[in-house]
Amino acid sequence: MTADLVLSAPILSKLDTEFIRGSMSAALLTREREQDLARRWRGSGDEAALHELVLAYMRLVISTATRFRNYGLPMSDLVQEGAVGLMQAAARFEPEREVRFSTYAAWWIRSAMQDYILRNWSVVRTGTTAAQKALFFNLRRLRAKIEDGGGALDERGRALIAQELAVNLADVEAMEIRLAGADQSLNAPIGPDGEDQWQDFLADQRPTPEESVTLARDGRTRSLWLAQALDELSAREQTIIKERRLRDDARTLEELGHKLGISKERVRQIEHRALEKLKSSLLQRSALPNHLS
Repeated sequence: MTADLVLSAPILSKLDTEFIRGSMSAALLTREREQDLARRWRGSGDEAALHELVLAYMRLVISTATRFRNYGLPMSDLVQEGAVGLMQAAARFEPEREVRFSTYAAWWIRSAMQDYILRNWSVVRTGTTAAQKALFFNLRRLRAKIEDGGGALDERGRALIAQELAVNLADVEAMEIRLAGADQSLNAPIGPDGEDQWQDFLADQRPTPEESVTLARDGRTRSLWLAQALDELSAREQTIIKERRLRDDARTLEELGHKLGISKERVRQIEHRALEKLKSSLLQRSALPNHLS
């Protein structure tokens, strides 16, 4: 039985004043009591020991949630995610390592809340790499420290943050822009009385009909040239080129040598010569006045 199933009802209920008061007033555990409870849970699956261990440190979840309350997400959701992290810590805690459970659980609680914030802060995925995650949770703090209360960062400030967090300057600039703007629907009107929407001013990056026709025609022409150039090769040259260059799972020189009864070095020489022939043939065709007709 896993910890999340055992504790989901009492811990993941609606957050209220009574719950907070009860969590903050729970008795602290001694190192010896932590070790005993952890061993009972891991050794024999004692659910009562697991409840006591986790409930004693719900204060850590409440305390950590207050640090992330300025990200615009419900406090109850943060506590719920932190409780999941706390239960994961309880399930993985190894008492024989002689580490306090509170120290071990703090990382799991913080990580669970941070992952939840990154998933729900914006409809656009944020913090997909370790560098972006560090920027997301530290940029505001460092910016306020550098600018003495906030404001736009200058090049010097961005460079200091990049150095502090060991990230690229471009990542700092991108995250600064990302945090400065909130999500906005493309269907939202531009003005209070206007009918135009933001999406009406987005440039279409797809090829125009004329460009699509030209690309399709050029593709057919190149395919025809290649087929004609291949026909000018010998049978053995065609085999080597098709097996080495025109299939996803290309054959090795050794495989082709075994198939054709020659050495792999001879296969390499024939391949090189065939490629030179193909190149010369394609260049000649592209130089013709009606090469696209």
